[in-house]
Amino acid sequence: MGLPKIASYELPRADELPAPRGPWKVETDRAALLIHDMQNYFVGAYASDTAPIAPATANIAALAAHCRARGIPVFYTAQNGDQDRRDRGLQADLWGPGMGSAPEHQSIVPALTPQPGDIVLVKHRYSAFQRSNLETLMRARKRDQLLVTGIYAHIGCLMTAAEAFQRDIETFFIADALADFSRAEHDMAVKWVAGRCGVPMTTVEAVAALA
Repeated sequence: MGLPKIASYELPRADELPAPRGPWKVETDRAALLIHDMQNYFVGAYASDTAPIAPATANIAALAAHCRARGIPVFYTAQNGDQDRRDRGLQADLWGPGMGSAPEHQSIVPALTPQPGDIVLVKHRYSAFQRSNLETLMRARKRDQLLVTGIYAHIGCLMTAAEAFQRDIETFFIADALADFSRAEHDMAVKWVAGRCGVPMTTVEAVAALA
C-alpha cells in the first residue's frame, strides 16, 4: 500500500517533448516556481545517485537558484508527518498512513533546502492548490504563471498543473525537473499536460526564457 521502490530511467530530452496545445511563453515578471513534495520520504523511493532523481534534483536546484536571482517567487509543498486519519482522508486508503514526523521522512532533501524568502506550503492532497493559499500568494505577487517541478509527475504534479489551468494560471511542466514511478508514467503526464493544460519544457529552455 505504501510507496514502491522505483527503478532507474532516463529523463526526457527536449526533442522528445510533445508540442503543447497552449501558446504561452514563460515570462520573468509573471512566473513562480513550485518545488513539489521533494521530501526525504518520497525521494527515498529512488536510488539517490541515479536517474531520474539525481539529474531531476540537480535541475530543480539550478532552476531555483536562477529564479531566486531574478526575484521569481519559489514555493515548496511538503506534507506533514503522522497525519491524523481524518485529515489524510482517502489518501490513506490508497497509500497507507504516509510519512512519520522524523526528519528522515519529513524534511526537504538537503540539495533543495528552502532559502530565506522561499515559501513552504503544507500539502494536504494531490494538487498543491487544495487547502492551501498558493493562488492567493501568487496573485498578491502578481504571478499568473507556474513552473511545476518535483515528484511525482503523474500524480501531484499533474493534478497541480490541471488545477492551475482551471484557475487561469498558465502552467509550464519542466519535464527534466520531474521524476515519476516509471518513464511510461512520466511520459504520460507530460503528454497529458501538453494536450490539455500546460507547456512542457526543459530546464535549459526555462532558464533561457527567464533571462
